[in-house]
Amino acid sequence: MTTKPPPDFTDAIARALLDTVSDAILATDRDGTIRFWNPGAARIFGFTREQALGCSLDIIIPANLRNRHWDGWNHALTQGQSRYGAGDLLSVPAMTADGHRISVEFTIVFMRASGGEITGVISILRDVSARFAELRALRSRLAAQASPASA
Repeated sequence: MTTKPPPDFTDAIARALLDTVSDAILATDRDGTIRFWNPGAARIFGFTREQALGCSLDIIIPANLRNRHWDGWNHALTQGQSRYGAGDLLSVPAMTADGHRISVEFTIVFMRASGGEITGVISILRDVSARFAELRALRSRLAAQASPASA
């Protein structure tokens, strides 16, 4: 027999997830203005909640990638779907408050009004910079071993 958890239990789960410091969770309106910024986002990106709320996502998007980002954003909102909300991860560079580039992987979830229209986007991001650096180093070592000069 399946029983529904009590509402306070469900609320406790939601609060624990939203308050996590391991992953960044942020929510934006349709225009890409940040409306929610959890402690994980503050840890990863270096902007406090107060600094991030009300700002455009541009604060974490490298300048050279903004046009591409907003083209994809508008396409996803127009289509009402994204493969990055269906299990695929998007891996991209991001910017921190101190101007450093990091590598992040993320998924998105659309927020919808009762009529089905998209009202915003929730993103869950993880800093994978260390893993990307390890992969680059491994690829370099393999390439060096495979080159004729190393023979």
